[in-house]
Amino acid sequence: MASITRYPFIRHLSATPTMHVTHSRRGIPRHTGAGQAFWFRSLDAAISEVPIDDRELAALVTLRTADLQQLSAPATATYRIVDPELAARRVDFSIDLDTGAWTDQPLDAIAAPLHGATTAAVVHLLQPRTLDDALRADLAELGAAATAMLAADARLTDLGIEIVGVRFSLLRAEPDVERALQTPAREAIQQDADKATFARRALAVEREAAIGENELANQVELARRQEELVQAKGRNARIEAEKAAAAAMIALDAEAERIRTQAQAQADAQRALGEAAGAAEQARMAALRDVPTGILTALALRELAGHLPSIGSLTVTPDLLTDLVGTLAGRAGAGKEGR
Repeated sequence: MASITRYPFIRHLSATPTMHVTHSRRGIPRHTGAGQAFWFRSLDAAISEVPIDDRELAALVTLRTADLQQLSAPATATYRIVDPELAARRVDFSIDLDTGAWTDQPLDAIAAPLHGATTAAVVHLLQPRTLDDALRADLAELGAAATAMLAADARLTDLGIEIVGVRFSLLRAEPDVERALQTPAREAIQQDADKATFARRALAVEREAAIGENELANQVELARRQEELVQAKGRNARIEAEKAAAAAMIALDAEAERIRTQAQAQADAQRALGEAAGAAEQARMAALRDVPTGILTALALRELAGHLPSIGSLTVTPDLLTDLVGTLAGRAGAGKEGR
């Protein structure tokens, strides 16, 4: 929108570079072009402002395909006004000289034929197709074809309009039909998902089986090693027992040999002592062989007295002396008789 500054008896207009301004004074053009700035008087001036930037117009086209199915085709047409003077002659782009705003809705006047041309082009391109063919169509190719058709439309060229391009959004069928069309793909995707699930489960089962076999193999290997360990311990224990038995046998043999040697020594000593005692006794008997009986008796009494216990007091009765004297007298008489 142009910017108008009001002064007494005169006004000033400033337009943006995207606006083409035409100023006529009493029917004679005074200023024309984009981005104009000039002074004017409102009493004898007529000013129109035409946009020359790119504009877009959205159109939702609903049609029936060749197989009598409803199809929604959202399309967006991009256009620009390349002949603003022609457009200003065909459409009212005049502005209010006080505010700078359009006095009418010129863009709506352009949008109506453009919308109709876009709808006709979309119907012309998609209606001969079946629903499946239309849904599978290349949207870029459809846009190029629609652009060519709109560019050749005389109604638009007479308005000074150039079609920059037409682009399509997602083509949609009716909800029920769309769900029905999506069912095969969904079923295929679900089947693929089920296959992936079954494959994952089978792989999990295989892995569990492999883990079980591995654990079983580990247990078998552990049992085998435990058996080897037990055998090794038994073998070591047997070797230690054999060594201990051998050591004990050696100790017993040594002790027996010691005892035998000691007994032999004791026997030899006793035999030697016996022999010495026998020899001494023989010598003694040989020495006492010629000793008188009385002396022998005295010696025997003395030896006996030496082996008797200690006597604190001794009471000698007449009877004892009589017996003792009788005994000694008897022994003396026997000795004399023997001589």
